[in-house]
Amino acid sequence: MVQQRNVVVCIILVFVTCGIYWFIWQYQISKDTRALSGDTNGSAGTDLLLEIVTCGLFGIYMTYRAAKRMYQVEIDSGNANATDESVLLTVLHIFTGIVALAMLQSQINRHAIG
Repeated sequence: MVQQRNVVVCIILVFVTCGIYWFIWQYQISKDTRALSGDTNGSAGTDLLLEIVTCGLFGIYMTYRAAKRMYQVEIDSGNANATDESVLLTVLHIFTGIVALAMLQSQINRHAIG
């Protein structure tokens, strides 16, 4: 089950925990986008481990994949105006990752329950 998360609280937690919550948030985004899209390839835990091992480089790819999943969720939900923001979010992740995560979380919140 995918839950809504307050984007502002997530951003504050990233700063208050000196970046530790970043990994938790990225794990949740990976898990939630998999659940919403029905993607059964890999796991959010493996993604998180690869991000840590690659010193954050795999996180860029994680953002790209999550954005692709959310685009597919939009299409599957019947949104004729869905736009693929995967390249935009990937570039944003490179320069300011927190904005990319906030945008992804906002998309997830539109499809989440409660």
